[in-house]
Amino acid sequence: MTSNLEIIRSTYEGSSEENGKNLLAVLAEDASWTEAAGFPYAGTYVGAEQIVQHVFKRLATEWDAYQAKVHTYLADGDKVAAFGVYSGTYKTTGKYFEATFAHLWQLKAGKIIKMEQFVDSAIVQAALI
Repeated sequence: MTSNLEIIRSTYEGSSEENGKNLLAVLAEDASWTEAAGFPYAGTYVGAEQIVQHVFKRLATEWDAYQAKVHTYLADGDKVAAFGVYSGTYKTTGKYFEATFAHLWQLKAGKIIKMEQFVDSAIVQAALI
């Protein structure tokens, strides 16, 4: 049986394509995904279609070399936290940024039911203008 930590690690540690495929395979049908207030994609999205449309498609089309590199994971029962650094260049302005983030994941029966993002959104916003 795959642990919750292994499930979450599989969404960060491969290529973007592999990470996306792994994420979609473990998202619960009604998974809740919250992007932090102040982040360009702020809001809560429910289900894979909304998450892909409002977060991942925008990341793929609005940024060059956008990455989320995790340096630390903490697991506690049905929750896994991932801490790392976002980086990328906003295509419209050509500005590069790096900002620390934390993601808090909640799983149930091997499926992701909730993700909440914490990020220094001021740094990200500075790249947009």
